[in-house]
Amino acid sequence: MKELIADTLETGKIPAYHLKRFWSKTIKKREGTIAQDAFLDEWQLDSSLLNILSVGIEQTIIYLYHHNPSFEKFEDWILALNNNQLSSAKIEQFNASISKDNTLETSNILTDYLLTEADLAFWRENGYLIIRNAIAKEDCDAVISAICEFIQVDLTNPSSWYYDHPAKQGIMVQLFQHPALEKNRNSQKIRSVYEQLWNRSDLFVSTDRVSFNPPECEYWKFPGPKMHWDVSLELPIPFGLQGLLYLSDTQANQGAFTLVPGFQNKIEAWINSLPAGVDPRFLNLHALGSVPIAANAGDFIVWHQALPHGSSPNTANLPRMVQYINYAPIDAEIKTEWK
Repeated sequence: MKELIADTLETGKIPAYHLKRFWSKTIKKREGTIAQDAFLDEWQLDSSLLNILSVGIEQTIIYLYHHNPSFEKFEDWILALNNNQLSSAKIEQFNASISKDNTLETSNILTDYLLTEADLAFWRENGYLIIRNAIAKEDCDAVISAICEFIQVDLTNPSSWYYDHPAKQGIMVQLFQHPALEKNRNSQKIRSVYEQLWNRSDLFVSTDRVSFNPPECEYWKFPGPKMHWDVSLELPIPFGLQGLLYLSDTQANQGAFTLVPGFQNKIEAWINSLPAGVDPRFLNLHALGSVPIAANAGDFIVWHQALPHGSSPNTANLPRMVQYINYAPIDAEIKTEWK
């Protein structure tokens, strides 16, 4: 008997389309009644849904798999994480994108051009940009305070930088919901950059986590993530963006974000040149010409998803802290076969 999956337009107490369908798909995957790779073509829709509800993808999957909640309990969990204050405007925009109700969709006519012709020329050549002073220092400091409180870190006490905490995954910190995080996510300056690079304004901001990368010491070494891609390497690689905000001044040796400039223009030829059977993900990607990006608190780095990138070992004296922020349209192209 074919397993029943909720229709995308079914809703509950939260009026967002696709939520019940997402819940029903995930629960059936948990039960093993549908394949884990079922409905991969809906991944971008799933991601956009969780973003407009201000819940993290990994955070949500862990909750559903661990607790196996009813749909009503799942909705209650989302509401509780958001103090019962979901954005009706974001839900309306998301629903309109699904129903093709153009009266509610954001206009695709761009009026705020932040990037100059020189910026765009640099982008075309290098595949990344540093947006200086994208966020005020006090707003960066507010996120630093939230991170430190969440993982019980005292920046004046270096021994506390290495405490184990259940929310730490290497240098990643599973902190998703906080007013300071949300304020930075909704920065008009950052949004304008994404709109100009995408050449459209109907974008949804991600609900992503943060990072705390302390200096290496005798008993703690950098665990990664090392150079990698977060996208399938099935060619051609579609246009897509990623971004992070430096919360504090970061030197090149301070665990700085590292990438290979310009590789979006070379990746297809490079992959095609590799011997049969060679997995590009396991090669020395630093040999391609990696560069650590030093920048200041409030500077935002946006890059093309085809660039190899990653964090780096922190050999300085202070932690590196960042907030991940991204924008994408609901119909962004996603390759369903992971290579």
